Amino acid sequence: MLPYPQIDPVAVAIGPLQIHWYGLMYLVGIGGAWLLASRRLNKFDPTWTKEKLSDLIFWLAMGVIVGGRLGYVLFYDLSAYIANPLLIFEVWKGGMAFHGGFVGVMIAAWWFGKRNGKSFFQLMDFVAPLVPIGLGAGRIGNFINAELWGKPTDVPWAMVFPPFSDPAQLARHPSQLYQFALEGVALFIILNLYARKPRPTMAVSGMFPLFYG
Repeated sequence: MLPYPQIDPVAVAIGPLQIHWYGLMYLVGIGGAWLLASRRLNKFDPTWTKEKLSDLIFWLAMGVIVGGRLGYVLFYDLSAYIANPLLIFEVWKGGMAFHGGFVGVMIAAWWFGKRNGKSFFQLMDFVAPLVPIGLGAGRIGNFINAELWGKPTDVPWAMVFPPFSDPAQLARHPSQLYQFALEGVALFIILNLYARKPRPTMAVSGMFPLFYG
C-alpha cells in the first residue's frame, strides 16, 4: 500500500485570501489549452488573430466553469446550496460536474462559432485536442482534494485517503491518478497525433467520445 501524500489543499494563503490547488489546476488547464491552440491556430484558420483565439478560450473556460458548477449544484447537493447560495461561488473548493462542463463548452462553442463564421463541429474539431489538458489537471486537483477515490482494493498501490474524505478508512484505488493517465496523458497523445493531418469535419471531435467513453 502506498501512503497518501498529505498535500494541503490551499496552495497559497495571504491573510484571509486562500488560493486552492484545485483552482490553480483550472488555470493550468486553461493556460495549457491556450498555448496548444496558439500552435495549432494557423492550421485551423490563418486569418484568426491571437486576440480572437483568446476570446474563444475565454468563453470556453466560462462554459466549463459555469456549466460544471451548475451541473454539480443541480444534481449533487442542491439542498445545501439552497440553504447557503453563496457556496455556489466557492468553485476553488471543488464541486464541479463533468457533464455540466461538457454542456457548457458545447453551448459556448456554438455561440462563438455562430458569431465568427465557424460551424459548431469545425470549432469542436479544433477544441477537442485541447480538452485532455484540462481533464488531466482537474484529476490532479481531485487527488489533492482527496475526492473521487475508487473502490476498496488490496493492490500494492492502494491508498487510504484522509478521514474527512473517507471515514471508513479503507485502502482504495487512487482512481484520480488512473483518470489522469488515461483522460489526460493518453487521450492527449491520441487526439493530437490524429489531428496532425487534415481530417474530415467531425473526425477529430468524434475521436473524443470514442476514447473518453
